[in-house]
Amino acid sequence: MRYSALSIFLNGLRGNKSWAPAWRDPAPKPHYDVVIVGGGGHGLATAYYLAKEFGITNVAVLEKGYLGSGNIGRNTTIIRSNYLLPGNNPFYELSMKLWEGLEQDFNFNAMVSQRGVLNLFHSDAQRDAYTRRGNAMRLHGVDAELLDRQAVRTKLPFLDFDNARFPVMGALFQPRGGTVRHDAVAWGYARGADSRGVDIITQCEVTGIRTENGQVTGVETSRGFIGCAKLALAAAGNSTVVADMAGLRLPIESHVLQAFVSEGLKPFIDNVVTFGAGHFYVSQSDKGGLVFGGDIDGYNSYAQRGNLATVEHVAEAGVAMIPSLSRVRYLRSWGGVMDMSMDGSPIIDRTHIDNLYLNAGWCYGGFKATPASGFCYAHLIARNTPHQTARAFRLDRFARGYPIDEKGVGAQPNLH
Repeated sequence: MRYSALSIFLNGLRGNKSWAPAWRDPAPKPHYDVVIVGGGGHGLATAYYLAKEFGITNVAVLEKGYLGSGNIGRNTTIIRSNYLLPGNNPFYELSMKLWEGLEQDFNFNAMVSQRGVLNLFHSDAQRDAYTRRGNAMRLHGVDAELLDRQAVRTKLPFLDFDNARFPVMGALFQPRGGTVRHDAVAWGYARGADSRGVDIITQCEVTGIRTENGQVTGVETSRGFIGCAKLALAAAGNSTVVADMAGLRLPIESHVLQAFVSEGLKPFIDNVVTFGAGHFYVSQSDKGGLVFGGDIDGYNSYAQRGNLATVEHVAEAGVAMIPSLSRVRYLRSWGGVMDMSMDGSPIIDRTHIDNLYLNAGWCYGGFKATPASGFCYAHLIARNTPHQTARAFRLDRFARGYPIDEKGVGAQPNLH
């Protein structure tokens, strides 16, 4: 069934009894052309583009929980393409372009809101760095504006512009950035992939990877053995655990990243805003709650919850940027398990095992990259050659000495 104003009207006349499930709940088949481990945004997007763009429909997506139980449902919903380096800039811009047509493409309301992203700066040195980044963006055809203090005050009058330690001097502004409803992205991709014949199998945990003569032949799961011609890993924070089943050690650490939401407020933050003097970012949801986050918790963990020290750190940064937040109550917090790579940039590549593919290492950038990640990963799986915008995301770049260090802080995951 195609969603439209007409279908809503007609189903309303029928008492809403004609709606079909958004996707099937199939039993696993014995063998697939492609098995994707991970039913998050990247895994579902890969399956969708495999079917839509490359005609590969004998595909299974295996998810150990329910759809949306991982990082795709545990993030702060921000999308942007304001990157500096050549490896990242075109890739995230491809993702932004896919976001802009996504709802029409898979016929699902993902609530794409291009409200603009402002990165505040607080010193002359930081202004120069943002100027450089903005110029790099414009050279690649990405929208960027450098706003002075008064322009930022016009947009965000509630900021603490005269903070003695962190005065707001201006911002780098990307008008096309914004937010997207995270769980709706998972549902839309799941529905689009399912309608093209992809099997989405939930409550199906991968417990082993079977190999013969140096090739993957299938996966052992909690629902039995499933054979495949190609195996694609998209397991986010569990990438190292799953890859280890095939004897593959990854340059990745798993860390918890917390996100938060406040009580509902009347609209006052129209944009996504990031604090340049600390790691804090905030936007306001359609329900009125402020959605915000900060740094990873700083220790290795597979738990989807964080510690109180990070809660305090994020609150301090938020109040330093917006003093009125001191009167706002937190409602809840949650954690996502981040696959932190050594240089802070992702990996989309074939492994040394011929039919084993890897999509991992997304650090903080996983959600905003969902469409481009799925598209480029599908291209790699279907054609065994990387998409031109993802050629820099090779697994061997660490051994070859070609890191993509966007922040320039070195090969240490917790710094990215």
